[in-house]
Amino acid sequence: MTKQGITTIRIALWGLVFLALLALLWFRVVAPRLEQDVTASLGRGDYHLTATDGSTFTQDSLKGAPSAVFFGFTHCPEVCPTTLGDIATWQEGLGEAGEALRVYFVTVDPERDTPEQLEQYVSWVPGVLGVSGAREEMDKAIKAFRIYARQVALDDGGYTMDHSAMVLLFDEGGDYAGLINYQEDYDRALGKLRALVGAS
Repeated sequence: MTKQGITTIRIALWGLVFLALLALLWFRVVAPRLEQDVTASLGRGDYHLTATDGSTFTQDSLKGAPSAVFFGFTHCPEVCPTTLGDIATWQEGLGEAGEALRVYFVTVDPERDTPEQLEQYVSWVPGVLGVSGAREEMDKAIKAFRIYARQVALDDGGYTMDHSAMVLLFDEGGDYAGLINYQEDYDRALGKLRALVGAS
């Protein structure tokens, strides 16, 4: 092999080493910090909404007790009623420890979901508060919780909502404490909630 060929191979190898170091730096340092910055600000924002008990729902509503927050809408055909059913099952599994958990069902469709309609919609699940408000305030909340929500037109001229389907968890300090995915395994979900409320 010529001297020039050896030099080319050395340059290529050093290039691979450099790329490997960049990848290591990204996965070990940069990406975790970015994720930490994003999750640390979840739920923080200048939104003012109305809960079905008449209280105002703001970022401070997440402080003082562990909370679970789910975004949905009352015309939801499957995900929302299923998740409310799961919440009822989790509360039953938590027993008395579940009394410490505050649960908020925040609409992504405030044009149709008034506080009165939300109250009726969530009333069958004990302890769940519905949350609605002006579209401008709702958009602030959707951004603060980093929720995906989009109106989708239907053939009949109406619309439905496409939205994130996870339940966000917050500790008593109002800090993000994890999530429960849609239809997550019952034991796994209950374990997360037990840890959140400090139940053994």
